Amino acid sequence: MYQEQTADKTTESTGAVAAGITNEYLTFRLGKEEYGIEILKVQEIRGYEAITQIANAPDFIKGVVNLRGIIVPIIDMRIKFHMENVDYDQFTVVIILNVAGRVMGIVVDGVSDVINLTSEQLRPAPGLGSVIDTEYIMGLGTIDNRMLILIDIEKMMSSSDMGLIEQNLN
Repeated sequence: MYQEQTADKTTESTGAVAAGITNEYLTFRLGKEEYGIEILKVQEIRGYEAITQIANAPDFIKGVVNLRGIIVPIIDMRIKFHMENVDYDQFTVVIILNVAGRVMGIVVDGVSDVINLTSEQLRPAPGLGSVIDTEYIMGLGTIDNRMLILIDIEKMMSSSDMGLIEQNLN
């Protein structure tokens, strides 16, 4: 049992998909696609509300919100993934994440469910060459006839264009 837990933690930290156990993911929609992020990174889910814009921020950073005294940057995943813009509606939500000790939010079209995926339901990220950037994709999950794109949110938030979880805060 202890070896199994150790192996699972090693697999989680490397972002590999073949963990051998059930993993929980929060699923959300962007357009017609369904995505998943590790449930352990999710702090809360909130309705979309007014965001204070920040001058000279990249397009995908919508701005910041004050969440119980914590200033939280908000990232629009549609813009980050180069998708068409859509009007925010009553289904638009902000998923508040805690990634590497940093609180941030992502705007998505809607939250679907929390699902368990076994190693048999997980597939590695496809190798699409230079056509599509798969750097942030941990893998693909399959449930019945549905395909989930599993996002490595920690890798995405620490990428050079995001720089949101660099540990240079004093």
